[in-house]
Amino acid sequence: MTHEETVTLLSATLLKHRLIALAAAALLLAGCASQKGEPTTQFDFGPAMPAASQAQAQAAAPIGAIVVTDITGSSALENERMFYRLSYADALQARSYANSRWTANPLQMMTQRMKTRIAQSGAKVLSETDASNGVPILRIDVDEFVHNFSGAAQSEGQVALRASLFQGHVLVDQRSFARTTPAGSADAAGGARALAASTDAIAADIVTWLGTLNLNQNPNRR
Repeated sequence: MTHEETVTLLSATLLKHRLIALAAAALLLAGCASQKGEPTTQFDFGPAMPAASQAQAQAAAPIGAIVVTDITGSSALENERMFYRLSYADALQARSYANSRWTANPLQMMTQRMKTRIAQSGAKVLSETDASNGVPILRIDVDEFVHNFSGAAQSEGQVALRASLFQGHVLVDQRSFARTTPAGSADAAGGARALAASTDAIAADIVTWLGTLNLNQNPNRR
């Protein structure tokens, strides 16, 4: 093969590779455009139907009046993105669903659900501005709120938080709570249902815990 033929063959091969790369790039761009054009699906916790455990807690230990402050947590939970984690592949990387969102940020939704569940137990839920001196104040900090994949086809809604109860400026008690609920499907919808169930389960746990503190017997404690 002459030098000229070798150069021609190399040029043709390079051109072919460039065309393949351009075609792949075009397909990638088309896929991204299609994904961005897809409608966004929004999720919330669903209706807060009274649970049997709430009625039992109300009958066993009435809480009385209580202030529930806005729940706090990581700044990642201050927006409507839905996060998931592939723990079986890389437990340190948090990802978000491209076309699925919460209707409000998780901290707001958890605050509202917690107030609802505590009120359903028979307590009088007050705001900080409405509360008088001595009314117990419940503060909650979220440590974990994520759709976790422990395997390629196995996932759970994981919620973990710390609840602190104050009366006056005195810490009455503090406890950590964690719940994990298996997801019915390995997608955003399955994660939303599992996280809602875990949140409700923790709310029931908190109501039970508050009932053990006999708050209604100490209305003027400082």
